[in-house]
Amino acid sequence: MDDESLSEWAERRDAKIGRLRAVPIVSGDGPRASHLHPDAPRAIERWNGHAWEPYAFAADLAAAKRILYPEASTPPTPAPAPGPARLPLAPGTGRHRKP
Repeated sequence: MDDESLSEWAERRDAKIGRLRAVPIVSGDGPRASHLHPDAPRAIERWNGHAWEPYAFAADLAAAKRILYPEASTPPTPAPAPGPARLPLAPGTGRHRKP
C-alpha cells in the first residue's frame, strides 16, 4: 500500500479551499447538470476545507459563469501593433523571383 504523508495530504486539501461551484436550484430529484436548465437560478457554493458553504446567488447559468470564471469576462489586453512580418526581399535573379 502506497500511503501519502499527512503533510502532502494537507497541502492537497488546502489547495482546494476557496473553490467555487454552481448548483442549479431545481425542484425534485431530477438531473442537476448545468446544461439541462440554463435558465434556472444557481446557488454559488464555496469549499471551506470541510463542506460546501453558501457564497452567492446567480439568476441563470450565464451569471453563474461570470462569477465562477471572472478572468473569462474581462477583455484581453491589446497586443502591441505588429511590425513588418518579413524583411523586404533583396534584388536577385533566382527562379523564384518575378521579373
